[in-house]
Amino acid sequence: MKPPSLRLVPSVSAVSAPPSPVIDAALLRRFDVPGPRYTSYPTADRFVEAFGDSDYAQALRQRRDHAAARALPLSLYVHLPFCESLCYYCACNKIITRHHDKARRYLDYLALELRLQTAHLGEGMPVSQLHLGGGTPTFLSDEELAQLMQMLRGAFNFAPNGEYSIEVDPRTISKARLAHLAALGFNRLSFGVQDFDPAVQKAVHRIQPAAQVFELVAEARRLGFASVNVDLIYGLPRQSAESFDRTLAQVCELRPDRIALYAYAHLPARFKPQRRILDADLPPAGVKVEMLSRSIAAFGRAGYAYIGMDHFALPEDTLAVAKRQGRLHRNFQGYSTQPDCDIIALGVSAIGRVGATYSQNVKTLDEYYDLLDQGRLPVVRGLALTRDDVLRRTVIMALMCQGRVDFEAISLAHLVDFQKYFAAELQALEGLQAQGLVRLSAREVQVTPMGWFFVRAVAMVFDRYLQADQARSRFSRII
Repeated sequence: MKPPSLRLVPSVSAVSAPPSPVIDAALLRRFDVPGPRYTSYPTADRFVEAFGDSDYAQALRQRRDHAAARALPLSLYVHLPFCESLCYYCACNKIITRHHDKARRYLDYLALELRLQTAHLGEGMPVSQLHLGGGTPTFLSDEELAQLMQMLRGAFNFAPNGEYSIEVDPRTISKARLAHLAALGFNRLSFGVQDFDPAVQKAVHRIQPAAQVFELVAEARRLGFASVNVDLIYGLPRQSAESFDRTLAQVCELRPDRIALYAYAHLPARFKPQRRILDADLPPAGVKVEMLSRSIAAFGRAGYAYIGMDHFALPEDTLAVAKRQGRLHRNFQGYSTQPDCDIIALGVSAIGRVGATYSQNVKTLDEYYDLLDQGRLPVVRGLALTRDDVLRRTVIMALMCQGRVDFEAISLAHLVDFQKYFAAELQALEGLQAQGLVRLSAREVQVTPMGWFFVRAVAMVFDRYLQADQARSRFSRII
C-alpha cells in the first residue's frame, strides 16, 4: 500500500485558526541552550538517594488516610523496557532481547510490586489515566498485555471516560493487534515514526516503510481510537532540511491528531547506543535550527495548533481544546488534559508522584527483582518537596501549561508576596520581554505567541536549582 499523494489540506476547523508567528532563525539560535523539559519541578536530576522505599510507603499511606486525596483520580504509568532491536538514537532505559519469555517473568514481578504498593495505598482507587511506555510495550504478546490490564483493573477502579494510552512500534503491530488493544480498553496510541526517509532510518537502525504507518493509522481511526500521536525527531544522522521537508509533508498528509517533535540530543558519552552514530553524519547546528523553523511553519500551514515545547495538535483534539480553555496540565509523560494528579509508577526506572513527593525505581532488572524478592518497594531515590519547591512548581507549571502567571492568585494560594519573593526573577524576565517572549505588568506575566516556542527558557528563570549552580550540560537543548 502506497501512502496517499502528498497534499496539504487543512481541516475546516483549522481554517479559522490564528496564524502562527514567524520564528526568526537568529532567535532560535540564541535560545539553543540546554534546559529542563519540566515534566516535574524540581527535575529528576535533583532526586536524592536519602529518599527511599520507607518514605514512599509513608506517602502512599498518607494519601490513603486523607479522604479528599483518596477521592481524586490517579494516573498510572507502567514501564515496559524490552525491545527486539536497538535504535541508535535511543536514550531510554531499555533491554534489547529477542527472548520474549523475559516479559512473562517481568509481569510476575510487576504484579508483586503492585501488591506492595496497594498494601499501603489501598485497593480500588479511581484511575482516569494510564500510559504504557518503554522500551516497546508492544513487545509483550496479546495475552501478556491482557494479563497486565487484568492485573491493573483488579487493583484500581478505571473511569469509563479516562485516557488510556500505549506507545506503539509500528514494526511490532498489525491490524489484528490494534483491534486487540482497543478491546483491552486503550483509546489512545502513540506511534514512533522519527523520520520516513529510508537513508535516515538505515542510519539509526530503524527501518519501517511509510506505507506501513499509513495503513496502521487508518485502521486505528476505523477502530475508533480517540487520538493518534506520531513522534518525530529532527537532528538525526543523514537528515537534511530538504529530506525532513518530505517527512513533514507525509506526516501532514497522515494527519495524526497530535505530533511530538523532538530534537535529537547526541550524548554518546552517556548513552552507548549513540556511539554507533558518526558525528560527521549529523546535520550542523544551523541546519537543525532550519529544520525546526520549517517544521513549525509546515504544521502551522496544515492547521495544527502549537501546544507548547515540542507538541502540536489538531484544533479539535482534546489537548488543543484544553489549552484554549486553560485546562492544560503537565506530568512525566508530557502535556495532559487530565487534572493535576498523583502518579503511581510501576516497573524499572519508573518515576511517580504522590502528594509533595517524587520517587524513582531502580534502573536494572537484577536490582528490581532482588528488592521485590525481599518484599521491599523498589524505590532507589526521590524527593520530598519543600515549601519553596511547591511554590516554584506552581509558577513553572502555570507558565508551561497556561502561559500565564497571575501574581495575586499565587500570593493568596501560597501566602507570599509574589513580587517581593520573585523580585530577581521578574527583573530577569525584563530581558525576555525586550526580545518579545513575555509581557510583564503589575498583575501578571504572560507568554507571548512567540514566547510559547521558547517557554522552557521562560520557566528556567524560576528554577532555583538551575540558577544556583548553572549546571545545564546534563539537559537536552531547548531547540
